[in-house]
Amino acid sequence: HCQPIDAGANGTLWGSGAGVVLLKRLADALDEGDTIRAMLLGNAVNNDGASKVGFSAPSVDGQIEVIKQALDVAAVDPRTVGYVEAHGTGTAIGDPIEVAALSTVYSEGATDLGWCGIGSVKSNIGHLSQAAGVVGVIKAVLALEHGIIPPTVNYTKPNPRIDFES
Repeated sequence: HCQPIDAGANGTLWGSGAGVVLLKRLADALDEGDTIRAMLLGNAVNNDGASKVGFSAPSVDGQIEVIKQALDVAAVDPRTVGYVEAHGTGTAIGDPIEVAALSTVYSEGATDLGWCGIGSVKSNIGHLSQAAGVVGVIKAVLALEHGIIPPTVNYTKPNPRIDFES
């Protein structure tokens, strides 16, 4: 079992799979009468190189940088985001780093707590290597479409290294 964001997290479970999404310019999709399930407003990519913890774990600063960049490119206020589909591999180091970075960016200038949900599809299907990102996008689109934040499978109690209280 893969247990993202959970106290019982003890590593990634590798799986095999694929996911496909069709990307089109909005104007083209509208002209062609396509069903539009979601719009991607922006993206960001980085590599925190020597500042990361190791090959398999990013740095908090690198994660903060890429999250801020993605929100800026998309012109999205993090306070308007109600759910984050996390990478969430279920590792003792990776999940706390990811949540610390998200918490830092999403809480800037805010005083209220607990307004944004988080989850990871990896608890359902494992880490699909190169397909991991697209499967997360598909889950997030379906969550928006249905207005439901699906529970994270195998989640029993919070990872004690993650400060969910603040």
